[in-house]
Amino acid sequence: MPYALLIVEPVGQRATRSEEEGRDLFAQMTRWGESLQRRGLLLGVQSLRSDADGVRVQVRDGKRRTVDGPFSEAKEMVGGFFLIDCDDKAQAVEIAAECPAAAWATVEVREFGPCFT
Repeated sequence: MPYALLIVEPVGQRATRSEEEGRDLFAQMTRWGESLQRRGLLLGVQSLRSDADGVRVQVRDGKRRTVDGPFSEAKEMVGGFFLIDCDDKAQAVEIAAECPAAAWATVEVREFGPCFT
């Protein structure tokens, strides 16, 4: 069963780290992803740039509206994600608890499925 593990970080947290600290945390996450791969659980993984580099798009009544980041109303941002394949939600939660980012961010576990249920 596929699950997304969303790494939800406080906005601006990255700016408080030195480059060396950021690289160390990234290396921890890379090693963890490699361990998921060896265990046959990893479907995909990607880090995301800061929300300062993002754009929000809405279309209402046929009119497009875009807002460039950073998004001042946001208190958190998705910093990356892991796509995993596991037996059930309980296993996905256990895997999320192993994630190094759980020490400095929130790891949100989301099951894939239709959005109408």
